Amino acid sequence: MSVARFIADQRTNYRVPVAVCCAIFGLSVSWFYKWVKAPVTAQLTRRRELDAAVAEQFENSGRTYGSPRIHRDLVEAGWQVGENTVAESMRRQGLFGRKPKRRKGLTRQDKAAPKFADLLRRDFSAPAPNVKWCGDMTEIPTGEGKLFMATVIDLYSRRLLACPMSEHPDRWLAMDAIKIAAATRGGRENIESVIFHTDRGSTYTAGEFTKLCKDKLGIRQSMGRVGSCFDNAAAESFFSTLEHEVLSRHTFETKAQARAVVLAWCHKFYNTRRRHSSAALLAPAEFEKITADQPAAA
Repeated sequence: MSVARFIADQRTNYRVPVAVCCAIFGLSVSWFYKWVKAPVTAQLTRRRELDAAVAEQFENSGRTYGSPRIHRDLVEAGWQVGENTVAESMRRQGLFGRKPKRRKGLTRQDKAAPKFADLLRRDFSAPAPNVKWCGDMTEIPTGEGKLFMATVIDLYSRRLLACPMSEHPDRWLAMDAIKIAAATRGGRENIESVIFHTDRGSTYTAGEFTKLCKDKLGIRQSMGRVGSCFDNAAAESFFSTLEHEVLSRHTFETKAQARAVVLAWCHKFYNTRRRHSSAALLAPAEFEKITADQPAAA
C-alpha cells in the first residue's frame, strides 16, 4: 500500500484530517491532492490486478506458497508474468511464510539389531513409482499430550503413501505405515523389491518390522548413518514442510483436532494440490497421472 493510499484510507475510514497525516509523514498537502488527481495508468491498473491475483493465490495455498509456486499458478490461470515480478508483488504486499523450526529427532538406535546398508547414498530421485520409498516419524504436540506420525513417501513423485498416527512412536506404528503404503500401491505384486529408506531407529530394525518388509511384502530396507539428517533428507524435508505449513500455524487443544487438521492437509492438499519442486512443480498425484499417461500417448 502506498503512503498516499494510506492517508486516503485514514481520511475515509477514520476521519483523520489529511493535513495531520501529511505532517506525520513529512509531506505537503498539495502533494497528496496531486496524487488524488493523477490519472490511473494502464501500468498501475495491471499492477493492482496482479497484486490482487497474487494475494488470491497466496490465500488459496493456505498462506504457504512462495513466488515460484504462485508464479506457476498464475501462468496456468493465463497470466503472462515473470517470477521476479511475482516476487516483487509479494514483497510489496508483505506476503511471506513462516520460518520452520528445527525438528527434534526421535531416533533411538538398537545397537544389537541387524544393520542394513545405505542403498540410496543420498540419491533421492527415482525413475518410476515404487522403486524408492523413504520414511520417518515425527511428533505433533497437543494439549492432551503428544501424537506421533509415521510416513512413507514415494521418491518418484514425493507422494505421501501413508501417514498413520499413534500415541506411541513404536514398531507397530511403523508397521501400520508400511502396510498402508503397500495397500495404497496395490499390494506386494506392485511393490516387489522396492527400497524403503529410513534412519537406524529401533522402530525400523525391530524383528517384527524387518520380517514384515522382507517376508510378507518383498521390501528391501535401506538405512542412513546415525545422526546424519542428510542421509534421509527427503523425509526430513517433508516434516519441515509440515512444520512450516501446519504445525507452526496451529495450537491443537486435543489429539482429535490435531488428527483432523494434519490428515486433511496431507490428503486434501499435500498430495493433490501442493506443488512440489521435485515433481516439476506439480502436485504428486498430478505428476504421477501425467507421467503415467506419457507412454500411452507416445
